Amino acid sequence: MNKLQVFVRRMGVSLMLVACCGAFGQPQFPAKTVRIVASEAGGGGDVSARLIAQGLASNFGQPVIVDNKPGGVVAGDFVAKAAPDGYTLLHYGNTLWLLPLMRDHVPYDTLKDFAPVAVTIRAVTILVVHPSVPAKSVKELIALAKARPGDLNYGSGAAGAANHLAAELFKSMTGANIVRIPFKGIASAINALLSGEVQVMFPVIASSMPHVKSGRLKALAVTSAQPSELAPGLPTIASAGLPGYDASGTYGIFAPAKMPPALVGRLYQEIAGVFKKPDLKEKFSNAGMDTVGGTPEQLAALMRAEIASMGKVIRDAGIRDQ
Repeated sequence: MNKLQVFVRRMGVSLMLVACCGAFGQPQFPAKTVRIVASEAGGGGDVSARLIAQGLASNFGQPVIVDNKPGGVVAGDFVAKAAPDGYTLLHYGNTLWLLPLMRDHVPYDTLKDFAPVAVTIRAVTILVVHPSVPAKSVKELIALAKARPGDLNYGSGAAGAANHLAAELFKSMTGANIVRIPFKGIASAINALLSGEVQVMFPVIASSMPHVKSGRLKALAVTSAQPSELAPGLPTIASAGLPGYDASGTYGIFAPAKMPPALVGRLYQEIAGVFKKPDLKEKFSNAGMDTVGGTPEQLAALMRAEIASMGKVIRDAGIRDQ
């Protein structure tokens, strides 16, 4: 047997091993159930995680389950300590990488203990006011707040939640004195806004748009850097009077650190494919979410940018998550 024949035979054996064992030196991924760790059941992070799991299960031919954990610290710590084999993933939003700025002794380092896999969805939030507020635009609201410092109140849920940080970023960039009124949950805050107890709020579109359509609330702008298909005709805060403003409630998929780059790439491609399925895309839209499907590099850049920008807001406002 000459050298060429030996080479061809060896290549054939290598290709057979790849086909049988997968490209990662182990049984073809996935060979068993994949777990996606998410926030408490019923929230936006949970709903979106379940839709992603549905799409991945169809692609993988294996079950993909959602495991709800109470709070970002518990969920993050659980996944950070899991094996980097692709079978334990984390689906979480800005809270994951902002919590270390609001709490002492968080048991993970967001930038070191996780491998970013994909940007998934953006929970669209909007700036709304009670109809009694004599402002029809972002510029008019800023002028009103500056003319009447301390007269306007804004409602928010938990400290450090997206609606809280969006409001504090607005205050920081405008210098307006709008007083925070905290509530136990977003539903209570919305009810207070509807009754006029508070005048301003930055809620997710799913909980507020029905009231906007009925005329019980007035929408001024979306908080994201780009307009949203879920709020057609509504400008961004940045384009309507506050350049550079961006307070998107963005979510991503993470894996434990040291996951093989090839497996990260495979997972990203599968997740990006989920967002191309028309039926799932419609379900995301109905839940008030824009699908993004960004790359691992984009997720890493997003985290670093928000840690820098929101970190200043958190420090200046003295926001602490207990």
